[in-house]
Amino acid sequence: QMQLVESGGGLVQAGGSLRLSCEASGTIFGSTIMGWYRQAPGKQRELVAEMSYRGSTNYADSVKGRFTVSRDNAESTVYLQMNSLQPEDTAVYYCNYRSQYRADDFWGQGTQVTVSS
Repeated sequence: QMQLVESGGGLVQAGGSLRLSCEASGTIFGSTIMGWYRQAPGKQRELVAEMSYRGSTNYADSVKGRFTVSRDNAESTVYLQMNSLQPEDTAVYYCNYRSQYRADDFWGQGTQVTVSS
């Protein structure tokens, strides 16, 4: 069973930066997407940013210009560089790794990001 191991969450002051990492224990062959979602208390899980195997990206409007997603296909690893963090970015951040055309879809256990004002 595929496992995704996230790291890099924590507590930061508003305006600060954090870098999240997520490493998959295996590889999904073919076209894939790796990315990050987040869920704040009392809210639904939402897309933050994702990147296809070929490098196409998709960002939530709320993080454009502040967050950058990247991936290392050889290592099945995805990163999220978060700059200019705001209290509204506080959430549990989840890594996602899925096939674009098959049912393979895996989630990490989540890592807490807390931004203090």
